Amino acid sequence: MLWLWIFLQGLSLLGVVNYWRHLPRDRKIEAPDGVVMLLSVRDDWDGGPDLIARLKAQTAHFRLLIATSGQCAAADALVARENGWVEVVHAGVASDEGQKVHKLRAALRALRPDDRYVLFIDADIEPPARLVGRLLFPLARGKADIVTGYRMLLPERGPMLALVGAVEMQLATLPRFASATMPWGGAMALTRDVADRLDLDRVMAGRLSDDMAIGLAGWRAKLRLRPVRDLLVASPLAGDAVQVLGFGVRQYRHIVTNSPGMWALATLVVAVQAAAWVWALVWGGGAMIAVGYGAAWGRALTRRAILDSVLEPDQASRARRSLCWDVVAPFAVTWAHLIVQIAAASSSRIRWGGWDYWVRRGMVVRMCRIDQKPAGN
Repeated sequence: MLWLWIFLQGLSLLGVVNYWRHLPRDRKIEAPDGVVMLLSVRDDWDGGPDLIARLKAQTAHFRLLIATSGQCAAADALVARENGWVEVVHAGVASDEGQKVHKLRAALRALRPDDRYVLFIDADIEPPARLVGRLLFPLARGKADIVTGYRMLLPERGPMLALVGAVEMQLATLPRFASATMPWGGAMALTRDVADRLDLDRVMAGRLSDDMAIGLAGWRAKLRLRPVRDLLVASPLAGDAVQVLGFGVRQYRHIVTNSPGMWALATLVVAVQAAAWVWALVWGGGAMIAVGYGAAWGRALTRRAILDSVLEPDQASRARRSLCWDVVAPFAVTWAHLIVQIAAASSSRIRWGGWDYWVRRGMVVRMCRIDQKPAGN
């Protein structure tokens, strides 16, 4: 059992080291013409002053297309202030699909004939100045069809926030292979030709998750999906224990309701690690515990190097809060990860953005506002 444990822990450590070793050092960018960025916001959006400042500091130029449900005062004010750089499209309220998907579909229908590259971002990220240029680089060079970054959570102070951040960091620093990459809608790009070939409006119709719908369609079409490893994009994490656990469960519930096989494989891998930790702590003795902690500390040091390489200093400092769990109780991270995965499979209901959705095979089958009773049973 000791040798199997050494193998498992060594494999997990090598995976993180592999990620660090393959971080691009030169981080080349491209800045072609005809770039449009789609941003879905709620009608009560505050205008995201930090986000807008970061977007204006990008090294590559683009047009910003903001999608709202109804009237958003902050978005309208931004249009008036920015004089042509920003446009707004009003999608209305969805009745049979996710609100975000509904708004993005409206934005796709508002594309201009000369829009050649389509980018998607989330409103709650803190993007680096290289974000747009790095996403465009593989597309403009013809090396990929769909390009993606991934989130790096920046938890506020608190053990539960740091624990959820640690679980997410396990996923963020997994080795990235093009054949097994699923795009993340918070920082994703594709060419207009690919968008038209996939017919994104049709692909996303009736769906709740935009990135799962696009990623699965890309897999089926055998497109080239490419991760940009240095784009671990800062994404603040705040809230109480129930809210942050709900966030973690929601991420996996998107997976289990779209691709049960993908969820089953991920859960099996984590379950093996979780069971092995139980064995090590209860029956394994000092040698197995030392191996487990040694590998965990190695992963923590490597992840710290990754954070320092890809994030701004203040962002890296906040992200490092999650590393405490790897140092003090790495088994708790694995167990929490497994609990989130199992909880995700317990229901098809996803609570998101003020709505409850019931999802089957990726499609929204029922939905209602949280303050309303659902129709039917």
